Amino acid sequence: MPESGLILVTGAGGQVGAIGHNVTGLLLDRGFRVRAMVHREDDRANALRTAGAEVVVGDLLEPADVYRVVSGCCRIYFGMSVSAGYLEATLNMAAVARQLGVDALVNMSQLTVSQMDLQHTTPSPQHRQHWLGEQALGWTGLPVITIRPTVFLDYFFLRAAAATVRSRGRIELPFGRGKTSPVAAADVARVVATIVAAPEPHIGRLYELTGPRSQDMNGIAREYSDALNREITYFDVPPAEWERELRKMGLSEHLTHHLLTMAELHRAGRYDRLADGVERVTGRTAMSVREFVSLHADEFTERSG
Repeated sequence: MPESGLILVTGAGGQVGAIGHNVTGLLLDRGFRVRAMVHREDDRANALRTAGAEVVVGDLLEPADVYRVVSGCCRIYFGMSVSAGYLEATLNMAAVARQLGVDALVNMSQLTVSQMDLQHTTPSPQHRQHWLGEQALGWTGLPVITIRPTVFLDYFFLRAAAATVRSRGRIELPFGRGKTSPVAAADVARVVATIVAAPEPHIGRLYELTGPRSQDMNGIAREYSDALNREITYFDVPPAEWERELRKMGLSEHLTHHLLTMAELHRAGRYDRLADGVERVTGRTAMSVREFVSLHADEFTERSG
C-alpha cells in the first residue's frame, strides 16, 4: 500500500470524458486511498464506492462542502465540467487548500489558455474562467501542477459524431479546413493519475496534452475509415445550422456558447497544436484517432436485429 495519505478526486461522477472517474479507478488500482467527490448519489457514485473509493457528496460552489471534502486529504485533483460557476469553484478550492495545506493540487485547465492573456481572450466565458483560475492559483503559492488538454476525442469525435457515422458514414462538424489534434480522455486521466501518485517532480510545472498528430478533418475521416474498415467522410456543417441543432438540445447558454467558440477556433486553425505532455509524463505515446475509434467501434456501427 503506498504511504501517501488520502487523495481527493473532484468530479468523480462526471460523464463526458469521465476524467475524475477514471483517475479514481487508476489510483485505486495502484493501491492509493481515494476520496471521490460527486455531486449526487447515483449509479456512478455506487460504482465508485464498490471499487473501493470513499465517496462524498458535495457542491464545489459551497465553501463548507469544499472544506469538508478536502479535510484530511494530502493531495487534490481538481476538475469540473463546463459550468458558469467554474471560477467560483476554483477560488473555493484554492482558499480551502491554502488554509488546510496540501502537498499538491493538480488543476485541470484547457490548452486554449496558452494562447490567452489580458488583451487576448476568446468569446467563451469558460476559457476566460480557466485563464483567471490559473492566475488565481498561481497567486496563492500553493503547490500546483497545471494540466492543459486540447479538445477531447470523447465529445466531438465520439458523442457528437457517432450517430452520423453510423447512419450516413460521415463526421458532421463545423470545423472547416482547420487542423486539430484531439486527445483521448483516457490519456488525460493517465497523466493526472501518474502525477498525483508522485507529485514532487511535477510541482510548478505545466503540461500541454494533445494527440500524436495534427490534421484536418479529412485526415481524421481517413483514420475512422481505417479503424472501421469502411469509408467515412467529413461533412463541413454550416456554423449557423450547427448552432440551431445545439440549441435544440436544451444545453445551458454557457455550455452552448463554449461549444460554438470551440467550433469557431477550429475553423480558424487555433487547434493546430502538438504537444508531448502525455508521453513525457506517462512514457507512452498518446492514443491516435484510429486507435480511439477502434476501441469504440461498436458506437460507430449500426446494430442489426
